[in-house]
Amino acid sequence: MAMRLAVPKGAQHRTKGEFVYRTLRDAIVKCELSPGERLVIDDLARRLAVSSIPVREALQLLQSEGLVLMVPHVGATVAPISRESVTEVFTVMEGLESVAARAAAERATREDFDALQEIVALMDRALATDAHEHWAELNTRFHATISRLTAMPTLQDMMERVLDRWDRVRRFFFTGVLVHRAQQAQKEHHALLEAMRSQDWERLQETIRAHNRGALADYMAFLESRPVQG
Repeated sequence: MAMRLAVPKGAQHRTKGEFVYRTLRDAIVKCELSPGERLVIDDLARRLAVSSIPVREALQLLQSEGLVLMVPHVGATVAPISRESVTEVFTVMEGLESVAARAAAERATREDFDALQEIVALMDRALATDAHEHWAELNTRFHATISRLTAMPTLQDMMERVLDRWDRVRRFFFTGVLVHRAQQAQKEHHALLEAMRSQDWERLQETIRAHNRGALADYMAFLESRPVQG
């Protein structure tokens, strides 16, 4: 089966290396390149109409992010989605959100809170029509918007990376976990936003903890019910 390597829409790249990196990264995050799939440098270079050099450089960058595994004399593969990698996603997410939500709540204006409320309302409507894919996209927007309100570029960059990891996990286990968890997660989004508005720090922390640990527990339960890589 030929690999899907769709170039990100609207993307502008300064170098061939950046083009290859972004294309491969997006394909991995979207599970268009499946966990465990072999990544043959010459094949990728041919598909992307570049030399092997930018492909090799991109794979090294993706390896540093934990998205690609490179074994000497064997080659590169897409990193598996294992119990450990899923645990890492939600553990890191909990820590980042604990900082981001409070910092955002302290800085947010009424207009900022209204914008977050509008995203949550759109998520409600998506669930009401069983549009789970759209709900997941809005979920990412909701959490990314909170991180942007902190005015902390490093935190925002870290949050974007972990949200990409979550996106990969939820796509891989979409019908097994996300579809069944979305209603509970949405209740937690409402509670999180209310705690931010009222600056109820104890409730905010409890909600963030429940949100991430509940998701982790559901993914772990699903993983226990089926064979998993890694």
